[in-house]
Amino acid sequence: MTEQDHEQYEVIVIGGGAAGLSAALVLGRARRRTLVVDAGEPRNAPAAHMQGYLSRDGMPPAEFLAVGREEIARYGVELVRDRAVNVERGAGFVVTLAGGRHLHARRVIIATGLKDELPEVPGVAERFGRDVLHCPYCHGWEVRDQAFGVLATTPQSVHQALMVSQWSKDVTFFLHEVPESDLTDDDLRRLAAAGVKVVPGAVAGLVIEEDRLTGVRLADGTVQAREVVFVAPRAVPQTGLLEKLDAEMQETPFGTYPVVDPTGLTSVPGVWAVGNAMGFSEQVINAAAGGYRAGAFINGELLFADLDKTL
Repeated sequence: MTEQDHEQYEVIVIGGGAAGLSAALVLGRARRRTLVVDAGEPRNAPAAHMQGYLSRDGMPPAEFLAVGREEIARYGVELVRDRAVNVERGAGFVVTLAGGRHLHARRVIIATGLKDELPEVPGVAERFGRDVLHCPYCHGWEVRDQAFGVLATTPQSVHQALMVSQWSKDVTFFLHEVPESDLTDDDLRRLAAAGVKVVPGAVAGLVIEEDRLTGVRLADGTVQAREVVFVAPRAVPQTGLLEKLDAEMQETPFGTYPVVDPTGLTSVPGVWAVGNAMGFSEQVINAAAGGYRAGAFINGELLFADLDKTL
């Protein structure tokens, strides 16, 4: 087998998170020559556990991914630790890796996810995934009934403050970068109804004592005792490869994402986007389901494309 032959794949999956591995599992079981390119930068790496995934509730994310990699290997799926830096259309697609390899595929799945940009408040990045959290569905049960703070970065942070009040009746909403005048009458009524205390003024940092969060320090020097802080990071979709392919994109309240059909197919024939590469709200279980759906659809499409060549 020549080197060129060795670099030919039916499907290349770019991204080795839940969505990418799920797609690869389906394709491997369908006997498709599949490669996963994984840069090893999962979004949920800071979290000690993942929640809400039936039969995997409480499993550490790193363990979940390790099991997934073992499963795809059983079916002959290859995995390379590298970063895809370019995808070009040609006779199929050419995927270029940072390490210099040029890989050929008939179909491509983009599962590159997104990155979280945290507000530049001292202590937030250091405690993220521990006692600085972003998703009540992911972490609310584990910190239930503790003293919550919610750090406002946009007017939409009101929604987060209202949501977390379901897990604690002691919630303080720190307006931080949001002027009180930006809150609507409905916002104020709902916050009051939920028992959420509203505190105006900028937050200067978090108070950490003996490796745990104990308070939120305001710019005026006062400290509000808190045990947990929720914050909404700015989502940065990792869609650079899709943009290089001139995929149609759309603006959403949470960033710019590709236009996809129900299977994840983008406007570029032969290219799918799954997981957080196609939407902000794809939790691990949703991402895995989306990867499965795309993998099954791609297998069927390849099958009928090959059968039609014989007609």
